[in-house]
Amino acid sequence: MESVGVDCRFGQDGLVQVKQVQMNGRWLPVGQGRQWVDENGRHVLIMLPGSEVRELVLQPGTLRWGLVPVRGGGVTAV
Repeated sequence: MESVGVDCRFGQDGLVQVKQVQMNGRWLPVGQGRQWVDENGRHVLIMLPGSEVRELVLQPGTLRWGLVPVRGGGVTAV
């Protein structure tokens, strides 16, 4: 899992609103899809510029964000 910086807000209801992610030293604006929580942490689907869909995971033990590949690799939305 690739560690990334995330600019986000947490609502009173616990939901996350991701605004941008830092990858390779650059901040990139993102679109946001669904989110869920499981034993691995809070997961948020995002869309990077160029319509590449990726998954962010906030790890509960460290409170660090990681970027994981989406099944089938980083898919491009159409």
